[in-house]
Amino acid sequence: MDNSQDRELPEVQEIKSDSPATPPVPAAPRITDLNNPEYYINRELSHLEFNTRVLEQALNEEHPLLERLRFLLIYSSNIDEFFEIRVAGLMQQIEFARAQVGLDGMGPQHVLKEISTRAKENVTRQYEILNNVLLPEMAKQNINFIRRKDLSEKQRAWVKRFFYNEVMPIISPIGLDPAHPFPRLANKLLCFIVSMEGKDAFGRETGMAIIPAPRSLPRVIKLPSEVCEDEGTNYIFLSSIIHLHMQDLFPGMTIKGCYQFRLTRNSDLDLEDEVEDLAKALQGELLSRRYGETVRLEVVDNCPQPLVDFLLDEFGLTNDELYRVDGPVNLTRMMSVCDADGIEDMNFPPFTPGYPKTMKGRRNKAANVLDVVKHSDILLHHPFESFTPVIDMLRQAAHDPNVLAIRQTLYRTGARSELVDALVEAARNGKEVTVVVEIRARFDEEENLALARRLQEAGAVVVYGVVGYKTHAKLMLIVRREGRSIQRYAHLGTGNYHAGNARLYTDYSLLTCDKDITNDVRKIFQQLTGMGKTVRVRKIFHAPFTLKKNLIELINREAANAKEGKPARIIMKMNALTESQMIKALYKAAQAGVEIDLVIRGICCLRPGVPGLSDNIKVRSVIGRFLEHTRVFYFENMGEFQVYCSSADGMNRNLDSRVETCFPIEETKLSARIKKELEYYLSDNTRSWQLETDGSYSQNKPTRGQRRRNAQRRLLENLATFTQ
Repeated sequence: MDNSQDRELPEVQEIKSDSPATPPVPAAPRITDLNNPEYYINRELSHLEFNTRVLEQALNEEHPLLERLRFLLIYSSNIDEFFEIRVAGLMQQIEFARAQVGLDGMGPQHVLKEISTRAKENVTRQYEILNNVLLPEMAKQNINFIRRKDLSEKQRAWVKRFFYNEVMPIISPIGLDPAHPFPRLANKLLCFIVSMEGKDAFGRETGMAIIPAPRSLPRVIKLPSEVCEDEGTNYIFLSSIIHLHMQDLFPGMTIKGCYQFRLTRNSDLDLEDEVEDLAKALQGELLSRRYGETVRLEVVDNCPQPLVDFLLDEFGLTNDELYRVDGPVNLTRMMSVCDADGIEDMNFPPFTPGYPKTMKGRRNKAANVLDVVKHSDILLHHPFESFTPVIDMLRQAAHDPNVLAIRQTLYRTGARSELVDALVEAARNGKEVTVVVEIRARFDEEENLALARRLQEAGAVVVYGVVGYKTHAKLMLIVRREGRSIQRYAHLGTGNYHAGNARLYTDYSLLTCDKDITNDVRKIFQQLTGMGKTVRVRKIFHAPFTLKKNLIELINREAANAKEGKPARIIMKMNALTESQMIKALYKAAQAGVEIDLVIRGICCLRPGVPGLSDNIKVRSVIGRFLEHTRVFYFENMGEFQVYCSSADGMNRNLDSRVETCFPIEETKLSARIKKELEYYLSDNTRSWQLETDGSYSQNKPTRGQRRRNAQRRLLENLATFTQ
């Protein structure tokens, strides 16, 4: 149970002093050299710091127990991707002599050394938390992971049957000899290296074998209650079952040792801009993704050094890429435990997302979304508010005889998407449906190819965006005949059209029929699906053309206002900030006297608190129940404040090499609401972390006399309903 709701702490009396006031500290001299590497934080090390903050949640006793385990497993998943993409990229720079020095002045060799040191420290800490904190706490709650040496006779008999019925038929031990060279192992596959003595039936005496664990088998197996004496929930790892029956896999041989290991490979896809058929080229790349270049080797800590050296040599890795672990090498596969039935009290309390009153019709039923939006814009803040209105808008349009056309971008949608179902229905109902599917959405490529085929079979026009520019914008456009005129309706969002993500990620949705905005959306779709010069849009900022330029102009305007003594403030909330021109503009604005608050969930290359440079900049990161994903930009504008929401982060890739949108929230009531919700994050003192000048983070905690503030909890209480 999350019990961190706002509450009063004891007041503290003001302490008065008769000592003379401290003289004011003179202002630091203004820094002019904004290219000095000392003023920037390394991108990859900042990324690691974010994952460290995720790992720390596993120790936060205010989170329910299984949510703490979930955070530990999310850390594993995040680090896997970090190695598959970011570390792999650095290693490629070295391999192909294309070393790139970042804003911080660090080259790839230096960064990799630092990553190795810090990541190993975190991995050691991760397993210490698992073994010494979480597993004992779970055992107190009757959730047990039974070691093979502790199995009872009944359990041992059940495990033996499971091995012979489920494991033995599909497992393939591979003895190593000249006729059986070291197998090509897939990315992140659980494997075992076995040392043994003796001769086999053919007289071979190799002394070594490799066992890849089949991916089709669960890594955590629940023992049936009838073989357990207690009333708790008991699990055993697949690795323990295989260890226990190793002798059965090599009959007549003497097993000297069996040790888990796992290999991580480069999983980034590299497509040439000149390919003739993007979908066909991508399908070819997907076949090879599981066998990219090696970047990391994880081995259990009791594996003898000679075997470790053998594996390192086989994979072409060094000790810098070696990670010894005190437990299972594939922790992410424990996630099923967090979602098991009957343990809801050890998870976050369930809630029902809010549904705007303006969108409820007669007898509290959902109204026609288009009719509601016709009268006023609708702003939704997911997951605190339901994603259903977005789905309903499309579903109703699919059946509305007056709707003529639907256009939509899809980046990530999910395997079973109601939105895709609605698009298919619309196409079959004779609507002109055009969908821009970004098939290069990392790790969702195969699924998006399947979605594209399904849409095409229904009669929709499917395009794959623009080669060289990922389409990351979140746009939906509905064209409807109303009397003698044509009316357009649009949805613009900060997050993906993925109903599952809408329950886990914080994102804003805007539903509008504003003529300028919907016409801008029309022009952007026209540019994506057709050809022509850059389109002129009136209200939307749109990358890679105007988004960066306009944001920097708005930052500069605040700086000019501050220099003239006028009210000036900037609040930016993003997932990451790495783009050099934006950072330099923020530095200059801070020097001019603008108060700047940045809520950056993950990577931040800006260094706050540098005297004479970034004294006026505060950076915080919020890590809580939901993944912070909203991108919001607030500018004071001399009291006539402006608010924009965006699909883009402050990263080079978003601003220069992706199709992104940034849209204004113009209705005063809605923009004021977003400002208020931003202030929730700026006052959070239970789930937020402050970025220090040295690049480290310190957790914000309420001081004596302060109320406890939890931004996500406040939003849940304001917008949703707890169902427990």
